[in-house]
Amino acid sequence: MDEFVKAAKSLSDPQRVRVLNLLMQRECCVCQVMEVLGITQVNASRYCHALLNAGFLRMHKEGRWRHYRVDVNACSPALRRILESVREAAKSDPLMRADIQRLV
Repeated sequence: MDEFVKAAKSLSDPQRVRVLNLLMQRECCVCQVMEVLGITQVNASRYCHALLNAGFLRMHKEGRWRHYRVDVNACSPALRRILESVREAAKSDPLMRADIQRLV
């Protein structure tokens, strides 16, 4: 249950849901998240870190850059269901669809 509560808390902010939606599309560095969402580096890093701590993301470093991605196979079944819910919500949300278009 602790995992579910962490996940729910991490998605209580609409910006973090938007970040998760982006990272479900492909791996991104923090600077790409910043650019697509129009947010500061500090906020992009905080959002990614919160999603990482909740178990949604994996991170690796390349030099001084941090790259984040969703690894569905590493997620628990409960987190996979949450990810599918985010994917479904994104289909009908104009802002999240626009985020994906900017990412492309």
